[in-house]
Amino acid sequence: MIRKFMAGLAAVMFIASCTNVDPVTGERTRNNTGTGAIIGAIVGAGAGTLAGGDDRRNALIGAGIGALAGAGIGLYMDRTYENLRERLAGTGVGVTRVNQQQILLNFPADLTFDFDRDAVKGQFVPTLRDVGNVLREYEQTTVDVYGHADSVGADAYNQDLSERRAMNVASVLISGGVIRQRLITQGYGESRPIASNATDDGRARNRRVEVYISAFTG
Repeated sequence: MIRKFMAGLAAVMFIASCTNVDPVTGERTRNNTGTGAIIGAIVGAGAGTLAGGDDRRNALIGAGIGALAGAGIGLYMDRTYENLRERLAGTGVGVTRVNQQQILLNFPADLTFDFDRDAVKGQFVPTLRDVGNVLREYEQTTVDVYGHADSVGADAYNQDLSERRAMNVASVLISGGVIRQRLITQGYGESRPIASNATDDGRARNRRVEVYISAFTG
């Protein structure tokens, strides 16, 4: 509950930072795609708050999404996992079954974004559309989009970049029909490496966007 509240609070703060930053001149320009995704997320969270309790749970119920229960959870997530593996085969996106209730998609930043940019590469958008198509079909899931960076550069810059990249991935999913009530975005900057930042390969692995798809159990 606290984590979700903080994510919602961070989303409000992110509006001010939904900009592209030129690393040479320091000039900031408005990133309308990222701003739109966050505004949508706030609207969805607000709808849940009116009903009290867990914001996203209530927002999903309000949107007509039913909760999974019992043995049906594993079967539902099995089908979701198999569909994602089929759609993403050969794309370079990692698809991992974390447990019975959760699937992890790993989007390497070098595949998804140009260097030091937050806009999703045009050639990668169809891959995200494929993800969105599966998520629309299996709507009884929540979607958490987390951005990560390597340790090169200032901490604050990496944090901001990770936030904007997560928001832009979420924005593509939303524009493809995934309802915003299902989504939460968050940037972790360089704070959660999965490899050593001392090597090129390690830094490349750390630059990523992770999408956690979890069974909605109410």
